[in-house]
Amino acid sequence: MSGESGQPEAGPSHAGLDWPNPERNRAGVPGGVIRRAGAQGPRSWIQKVLEQIMDSPRQCVTPSEVVPVTVLAVQRYLLEDEPRDTVPKPPLYCYDVTISDGVYQEKCYLDPSLNSLVYQNILKVGIQMRISRVSCLYNEKRIGQGILCIDNVHCGETSDSISLETPFRNRAHQEKPERPLRGGKSHYLALWNNEDPYGDIWLTDKQPEEHNFSDTKIISLSHLEMTWTNRRNFPALLVRILHKSKLRYYGKPDKKMIEPYQTFLEVADSSGTVSVIMWNALCPEWYKSLRVGLVLLLQDYSVKKSYPFRIQPVPVDPQIKLISTMEICLNLRDPPTNIIIIPEKQVKPEWRLPKLNHRFTTRSELDDMPENCICDVIGLLVFVGRVQRSKKKENREDFWSYRWIHIADGTSEQPFIVELFSTSQPEIFENIYPMAYFVCTQLKVVRNDNQVPKLLYLTTTNESGVFITGHRGQPYTYDAKVKNFIQWIRTKSDSGEQKNMVIGGYYPYPPVPETFSKYSSSIKVESLLTAISEVRKEIEDLQYREQKRIAIQGIITAIKYIPHSSATESASASETLRNANRPSTSQAARVEIQERNGKRHQDDEPVNSQYFQTTSTNLSLSNKIRILQGPHANPVAVPQPGASVQTKGIKPGMPSIFNRRANTNASLQGKARKTINDRWESQLWREKKFGLIDHLHYSHVYPESIPRKFMFEHRKFLSEQYNSQPAKYVPPEGRPPKLDDFKSARSLGHFEVTILGLNHEIAIDVAFLPMYCPEDIRTSQIDTLLTSMNYSCAYPQDTTGNDRLPGPRAVAGDIIKAATELDRVHIVGILDICNLGNNKVEVYLHKIYSPENTS
Repeated sequence: MSGESGQPEAGPSHAGLDWPNPERNRAGVPGGVIRRAGAQGPRSWIQKVLEQIMDSPRQCVTPSEVVPVTVLAVQRYLLEDEPRDTVPKPPLYCYDVTISDGVYQEKCYLDPSLNSLVYQNILKVGIQMRISRVSCLYNEKRIGQGILCIDNVHCGETSDSISLETPFRNRAHQEKPERPLRGGKSHYLALWNNEDPYGDIWLTDKQPEEHNFSDTKIISLSHLEMTWTNRRNFPALLVRILHKSKLRYYGKPDKKMIEPYQTFLEVADSSGTVSVIMWNALCPEWYKSLRVGLVLLLQDYSVKKSYPFRIQPVPVDPQIKLISTMEICLNLRDPPTNIIIIPEKQVKPEWRLPKLNHRFTTRSELDDMPENCICDVIGLLVFVGRVQRSKKKENREDFWSYRWIHIADGTSEQPFIVELFSTSQPEIFENIYPMAYFVCTQLKVVRNDNQVPKLLYLTTTNESGVFITGHRGQPYTYDAKVKNFIQWIRTKSDSGEQKNMVIGGYYPYPPVPETFSKYSSSIKVESLLTAISEVRKEIEDLQYREQKRIAIQGIITAIKYIPHSSATESASASETLRNANRPSTSQAARVEIQERNGKRHQDDEPVNSQYFQTTSTNLSLSNKIRILQGPHANPVAVPQPGASVQTKGIKPGMPSIFNRRANTNASLQGKARKTINDRWESQLWREKKFGLIDHLHYSHVYPESIPRKFMFEHRKFLSEQYNSQPAKYVPPEGRPPKLDDFKSARSLGHFEVTILGLNHEIAIDVAFLPMYCPEDIRTSQIDTLLTSMNYSCAYPQDTTGNDRLPGPRAVAGDIIKAATELDRVHIVGILDICNLGNNKVEVYLHKIYSPENTS
């Protein structure tokens, strides 16, 4: 391994403030020149603040006038240890903030004490903020240079009018490539993870070039394996890329490497396959230009013994020998590697380079695949979840970015459920939306058939790659399963498919097992249970888009039904929703419902959706609610009055809650329910609620947590809402809509559940999002108290004759009635904590373990 050091100097960079005094240039000044502005033209607040710093004998000043400035960029980088640091610190990421006062732009250094504003996505692009304290950080290795530091701010609301036309006061701030204000790093990192290439140092223009092989000596991989320890110089390698890993950033404050990146390529010739490691500055130069399938000529590389703990991807072709005793190293120096992309038209058959093969799997085949099996999938995106983040290690600042997606391929009533981590392809990861044809390679099967509901999904690996456009000409288009999918797609109607697509919202996957003992053995945490007194700290420690699952003990003491706002929509809006949910053959479940009485009762107010599509019926109070097990409780399209409908429905799952023993003797009654209780509180709660030492309120459900019906014409807006906050401001196209303008894909609303701690001193209000869709009970064999809240549906035991299914409020009343039987029962609640940024935090009740299933 080699690293480069000694390029930019440590300390404030060359792009800081210089103190000479030439004439002012309205288009910006070289090197950050400051002088007193004349009276002509608009007065720059940035200029006035810099002049105030010049006149002040102190290094830190309070601006004489505090006015709102607009945030145009928030950029992150790693700051190495200062020479005075004797003990290495953990990674310290710093932020440069670009502001505009309407006259000038200025890049400023954010004091690390304010980093939490970025962690919580309070300080973000597009907002107005007021800077109430600034300072100047000088570069002691240069004469008259420094950078403007932001020491105290108040962050405001998003600005309605933002111009990117204002010039930089310091022309050095707009030089390419961009460099951080401080330290010796030559580049910025992606704002929310370290895997994505970010900025203008990442080249994309490497092109194939024909090579004259007459004077080039080639060695096979198998021959190199036998002789490399006795060689000092190595002949060229002619290989094809079979796999490409995502980027690994290994920068540390005490390591003075300019571009500390690493990536793995699995390459092969006719004699075997081997790992190639690309180091440091070669990654920005080559990573985005190299893709799976390309043929490379590698010269001036080095060879070393392979790392013993790394597991290579298994070759698709079992005939290819896996060489695991050595690794090929590519460096910018020691020696400087020469990489040439050979055009495919120059590749000769006698080279016998392996072809690029895939392991495409259909959804119908997935059910029989073993755990950890590797496969590729192609399909139609039918659900795209919001981007979430999870910590790589506790007490660290490094995160993984991921999202959940559903893919349909027409071979099964169920979609692929995929946990899609960032694959160092932000141009795709941030631009996926329903209705797109999607390919993902090198996915790993995750399954557990010993829990209820059964666990089955796919997750990305280090070598996974995604493709969403430009499928034409890709090698996989010749695969038989890909051709079958393309043929299936040709039978679909785009307008019909759009009505069944969903984007965003809270997605509580994966489900937890049916018993607490199984849950305990399935997770890896230092402490299995969190004391209710520690929940506030758990919430405060979460960063933007981080989602964490914890378990607490308590007593359910109150529950309140909060109807969805769309329940009050007009009849015409309801008709529009009904039309938007007609059957589609791309949906993933088939249910037959017969509704003989087309009349609706005014007590029931159905709102149709992809997840929860209901017909309004009535359920007697004596009927008990039963929960359908499994991660794919199937929604039902709303039939027209008197019609019998068959449909398939693909849905992201939503949790359900109180599973009660079915009353087999209960009969449905066609009478309207006159009174529906939408809240309940126990006697214990009435006694204790005014004497609590703390009451946490986290039951509010924000608009971005509601899954929305996807509209193709607004795909850019919807994708932006559920992506992470960008590092640079991007002006909207035209007048953007509001998220609440889009139909919710839920109908039942949510519940506010109050859990009192076992010591009766602290309580927490949490949200519960039940799933609501009527279903035939014969599809479920589970019938135990509180066995599942995962991806389930509440529904009546039977519907025959003129009996009809309950509306949302009817179901809500029965769920609340079921909750009353938990009065004074000690339960274990599984909570999902979600930080949406900008001081918005939600806590969801994911599952309840009662004494019957806690052991």
